[in-house]
Amino acid sequence: MLDGYQKSQPIVYKILKNAIVDDKCSHAYLIETGGFYDSFNFVMSFVKSLLCPLKNLSQNNCGDCHQCEVIDSGNFPEIDVIAPDGLWIKKEQLQNLQKEFNTKALIGTKRVYIIKNADRLNKSAANSILKFLEEPDNNIVAILMTDNIYSVLSTIRSRCQILRLKSTNIINEDEDYIQKLKHLILFNKNNITENNDEETLNLKITKVIEFVNYYEKNHLNTLLYIGKLWNDYITSKEEIEMAYEIMINYYKDILNYKLNKPLEIFELNNDIQNISENNTQDEICDKINKLVELKELIKYNVNTSLLMDKLIISLEEVI
Repeated sequence: MLDGYQKSQPIVYKILKNAIVDDKCSHAYLIETGGFYDSFNFVMSFVKSLLCPLKNLSQNNCGDCHQCEVIDSGNFPEIDVIAPDGLWIKKEQLQNLQKEFNTKALIGTKRVYIIKNADRLNKSAANSILKFLEEPDNNIVAILMTDNIYSVLSTIRSRCQILRLKSTNIINEDEDYIQKLKHLILFNKNNITENNDEETLNLKITKVIEFVNYYEKNHLNTLLYIGKLWNDYITSKEEIEMAYEIMINYYKDILNYKLNKPLEIFELNNDIQNISENNTQDEICDKINKLVELKELIKYNVNTSLLMDKLIISLEEVI
């Protein structure tokens, strides 16, 4: 139940608890999972309390509840969970959801649909969900989940209440950005740490940031120096995936600076300031989105050299 996350997610817990108790839940939530390992179960605990006739938040005062048992089994008719079909969430999946909600009788007081990896909505699916969000039904609550809210269309973000889960990874604020990145990204990539000593790994991380800084100053001319800037340092499939995650986090902090928010990983410097000044908010969001899209191609054994060329060209299209 939701009370089980009071310590691990104190801020979001309090927001959702008050919304349930005061009967003031939003029609749509966009939840950034923040690397929280139990994010889906957290969402389901919120849904249980949301749909509970007694608004129970704790297992202790709930007793034996058939409704929660059915929800746990995945067979509760008022809840639909949508996940990517392959790389993307498709329009047909949203159409099926709308059809189901329009034809099935409402048993309780609310229906809930959960969209996992909301950043994977393809264009037509995103347009379909926009119609759902623009004309909300009082009996329907949408919960969209994503690792990175900036990869979700701004038109969708603007129609949702945004909540950010707290990462369970402990970050020492006194550490430099390299150590923070290791904690956030590299803790589960044993093959990278096994194949690189600490000094080599630190160099690779630094070179990824230098690559972004060079690109932001030189744009398409970066293609002429991709060997020295990238190929000499980032070689394996695992390292390329790591590098894309680093670039995504770098642009996220640039966006944080743009929005006058605290930086999460990096320390403020001239490069972050200059990149922020030379890009609009939408351009930075689009660049993050491009990186997320191309990162998905890594698992399909694409030519890595062509992938980097495509990245530079894709980033140029944003401008």
